[in-house]
Amino acid sequence: MQELMSNNIVDLTVENFQQVILEVSKEKLVLIDFWAEWCEPCKDLMPVLEKIAGEYPDTLLLAKVDCEKQQEVAAQFGIRNLPTVMVVKDAQPIDGFAGVQPEAEIRAMLGKYLPKPEDEYLAKASELVAGGDYTGAFPLAKQAYELNGDNIDAKYMYIDCLIETGAVPVAKTLLEEIKMVDQDHRYQALQGKVELAEQAADTPEIRSLQEQAAANPDDLQVQVDLAVALYQVQRSEEALALLYAVLLKDFAFGDAKKFMLDVINALPDGDSLKSKYRRKLYSLMY
Repeated sequence: MQELMSNNIVDLTVENFQQVILEVSKEKLVLIDFWAEWCEPCKDLMPVLEKIAGEYPDTLLLAKVDCEKQQEVAAQFGIRNLPTVMVVKDAQPIDGFAGVQPEAEIRAMLGKYLPKPEDEYLAKASELVAGGDYTGAFPLAKQAYELNGDNIDAKYMYIDCLIETGAVPVAKTLLEEIKMVDQDHRYQALQGKVELAEQAADTPEIRSLQEQAAANPDDLQVQVDLAVALYQVQRSEEALALLYAVLLKDFAFGDAKKFMLDVINALPDGDSLKSKYRRKLYSLMY
């Protein structure tokens, strides 16, 4: 860890001041720690800052200022109390604190400016969605949402992917959880998508097949036909449940097994239905 940390921890001096403050701060977040040998609280704070810096080798630079040796640098920032910590971005101080702060509060402050773990997944998912590839975007959006369910962008992206890949009931539940303060144009658009999906998913053909299936529970072909019709309007979960019920009664019935495998394989990676029904099918096979 020490080697990793040393890559993004420097002593700030008059000599490297311009490079760190004017140049590096355009690429990374610069955290400046003003300290002195005689300052006991400084010695409590520094290991915490070093630990945090070690976790962000590519996006954060910890610049330490020994105020006794670098009085000119300290004066440049008008430092009066030690320890003082400043956050610099694009050559401008944007945040900071004086005195010792709990680690959680320091992390919360830096969290406003550092990239979040889910950002990378979101960016990749957005690219795929822009190209219409919701199946490819699904596992990335799901990963982003699972990393941080409070990230509203991740939540909206995941809901959109759920709707487009047929998991409308799950999407609807998540949409209902969104607080009023977070309801923007995306909320309205996704509500519209859910309504359209629900309307499209309830066709006269499906209603007719449902009535036939209820009247003739032993007619397995009707069950398979209903499953096909449900799958065509992206009601994959209901289709899989029906096909599984058919295979439980007669594992060799028609194309039920092949169709069930096709439905499972067409589900996006990361969809819990995919692993759930794959396990169920394999338990029948072996």
